Amino acid sequence: MPFPRTGLAVRIIGEVTEEKLEVVRKANAIVEEELLEKYEPWQTFAALLEKGTGVVGDTRVHGWIIAVRAVTSRDAMTADAMQLPWSTLQKIESRITREIPTVTRVLYDLTPKPPATIEFE
Repeated sequence: MPFPRTGLAVRIIGEVTEEKLEVVRKANAIVEEELLEKYEPWQTFAALLEKGTGVVGDTRVHGWIIAVRAVTSRDAMTADAMQLPWSTLQKIESRITREIPTVTRVLYDLTPKPPATIEFE
């Protein structure tokens, strides 16, 4: 992966804090565990966006939103989102929200490059 764990700041939108780094580090590890060996993406990662509304028990909470990205590419000039099985995406979502209680929402980024870039920052 082009940005190893020491470069996780590029996967955080907005101000980089210790809390955000810890969340994205844990989420990224889950995504890599679930995708690298089985699907062999050209690149895959989790990015921390902002906070969104969620529910814990009967209480409305504001927690982090994680975007998951997995792409295929030949040269990084263009890239396409991987068509992952729904069950795999559900497992990633379940693990992230269960193992990182401050995350309330998980998204899968389908946008190709272009118009998007591969990374978020």
